[in-house]
Amino acid sequence: MDTVTDLPSLTNTLDDRAGPVVLGFFGEFSPVATRTLPEFERFCAAHPGLPSFMVDVGRVKDVHPRFGVSAVPSVVLVEGGRVTRRVVGPSTAEGYSKHLLEAPRAPVESAKDAKARHRVTVFTTPSCSWCTRVKKYLDGHGVSYSETDVAKNERARDQMIARSGQMGVPQLDIDGRMVVGFDKPRIDQLLGLSAAAP
Repeated sequence: MDTVTDLPSLTNTLDDRAGPVVLGFFGEFSPVATRTLPEFERFCAAHPGLPSFMVDVGRVKDVHPRFGVSAVPSVVLVEGGRVTRRVVGPSTAEGYSKHLLEAPRAPVESAKDAKARHRVTVFTTPSCSWCTRVKKYLDGHGVSYSETDVAKNERARDQMIARSGQMGVPQLDIDGRMVVGFDKPRIDQLLGLSAAAP
């Protein structure tokens, strides 16, 4: 894992690489990010062939806006200069592997925390305001999720449409079950969230 010092250096490095790259966004100002950083380091060590970089957003200010990162910890998978998957919030090394490197399938069964047990993928597009709202809702409940931008990932878009029969976003895959739109009651039911929580 390398440490990013500035956006131009990172951009040059990404331009020289053909395959996927992982960027982890952390900051010492965030206790959650500080606790999660060792898990990201473990994930990087488990995948030595995958170029991985850590960005300290408290020191390097110009990188996170370029990749649409607004919270730490966040880890993104970049392919062809674009973010194709995203994990926002705390995760384990195994969680990063599942959300970033595996195709969405079955629920995570071995996680200790009830919220971490759920496998959640949010299908979004950049111009979708409801996508932002559903992500904030999940963040508010401490639910880890990966994000797939279907405007950039045609294969994921086609799979999403085939599974739900709908083109609109946001859509969520929660443990293999599709939720179309920001359907709070259904999301709460599938994730076991309390209606009184934020």
